[in-house]
Amino acid sequence: MVRARDFVDARLYPTEEDVVQDAFRHLLRARPDLRIRLAVHRYETESLSAAKAASLAGVSWAQMKDILMEHQVPLRLGAETLEEAEQEAQALRAFFQDPA
Repeated sequence: MVRARDFVDARLYPTEEDVVQDAFRHLLRARPDLRIRLAVHRYETESLSAAKAASLAGVSWAQMKDILMEHQVPLRLGAETLEEAEQEAQALRAFFQDPA
């Protein structure tokens, strides 16, 4: 069995983490279905936006919205609480008032 350490010892990668990250990149490129399932999972379990989930899945925002609906995952559009809405409004005000 090949280990990540073998690649480092052969000086093909600087660290085992680099080996693992490259392997993940290739796996997700070869298996777009896994990219989509991972994006759906992260959207469900993290504060990942639909746009970021779409980027992770390698699809457009509109496609991601359809994928989430197909997986019966409720869309989080906009603030869920009054406090979140107020924080978003404050952030927008600060952004548009900043002269930079």
